[in-house]
Amino acid sequence: MKKNIAIGLSLVLLSSSCFTSCKAVKNSNNTQKGAVIGAAGGAVLGAVLGNNLGKGGKGALGAVIGGVVGGVAGGLIGRKMDKQAREIQEQLPGAQVERVGEGIKLVLGENAVRFDFNKSTLTSTAKANLDKLVPVFKNYPDTDIKIYGYTDSKGEDAYNLNLSDQRAAAVKSYLSSKGLVSSRFTIMGMGEADPVDSNETEAGRANNRRVEFAILANDKMIEDAKKEAGN
Repeated sequence: MKKNIAIGLSLVLLSSSCFTSCKAVKNSNNTQKGAVIGAAGGAVLGAVLGNNLGKGGKGALGAVIGGVVGGVAGGLIGRKMDKQAREIQEQLPGAQVERVGEGIKLVLGENAVRFDFNKSTLTSTAKANLDKLVPVFKNYPDTDIKIYGYTDSKGEDAYNLNLSDQRAAAVKSYLSSKGLVSSRFTIMGMGEADPVDSNETEAGRANNRRVEFAILANDKMIEDAKKEAGN
């Protein structure tokens, strides 16, 4: 109940601070599915949701919401993220690309980065789709990329948590092997949290064995945006 109240209050405050921006999103590109968050609204939403969404708030969406700079600098960052999101969508038309605030939540399409049961090895399909992301990530070196690994609900919690961490690590290792700077990536195993499909069917469990990405501005992009905003 407290969580619902807190989230409700945050949305009320957000609506008063970014009415114009949110209104503009209704007519925006499909890559811009998230809210355009202003300085005050971003602070409220990031703080409240970051503390009240539970473990789900620690995933890709939580990371993007929590990484808000706001103001003119945030708007400049958002423009760069708009462009990057469009390029990802062009490379991988089946990807779920969500522009939220000043970042991007990315979930690759069905079978793009999935794993066999009890495995953390990338399939050939997964590698082929990751290959398509490499040039886009290289074009935007001033972004940090958080990788979240997931499992289905079979097995013990502790085992699944470790397996999900291995899956995220496999993606990081592969992308790093393609020339991307390893320090740009952080990984987190989420175990069986945040299922995107039913764990009652094999098809659903296969969809839950996945990775998600949060793409955020790094310190350099933030500082550059602040300088540009100041001018």
